[in-house]
Amino acid sequence: MPNKTMLATLLLGATVAFTGSAFADKMKATLDGKSEVPPTTTAGTGTAEIDYDPASKKLSWKVTYSGLSGPATAAHFHGPAEAGKNAGVAVAIPNAGKSPAEGNATLTDAQAADLMAGKYYVNVHTAANPAGEIRGQVTK
Repeated sequence: MPNKTMLATLLLGATVAFTGSAFADKMKATLDGKSEVPPTTTAGTGTAEIDYDPASKKLSWKVTYSGLSGPATAAHFHGPAEAGKNAGVAVAIPNAGKSPAEGNATLTDAQAADLMAGKYYVNVHTAANPAGEIRGQVTK
């Protein structure tokens, strides 16, 4: 009997451990100059790996970039905007001066709705391109 109880406890623990991340939405963005509005001429490229947990509204990211015209001065999630449109800063990405820049934030209900509707983009700013040098739309 103790073995059955132990097995049931282990299975319950494993279920709880895996359930938390099982419901996180995986998203991404591929960043380049041609996606900026207006487009920029740059050798810079990047990616954003994004996890979003709808239960806690926690947004986590890892933004990696290279080939920029100079050091990154800032990076942000912008929205709401479809590809080809600009929008204000929705979530700042601290420590953008180094790649990869990793972090997380808790979204409001409105921000979460815009993110899930595909209306967020990530961009990385430089001194030569203060409005953004590379950009990518966040997609599932």
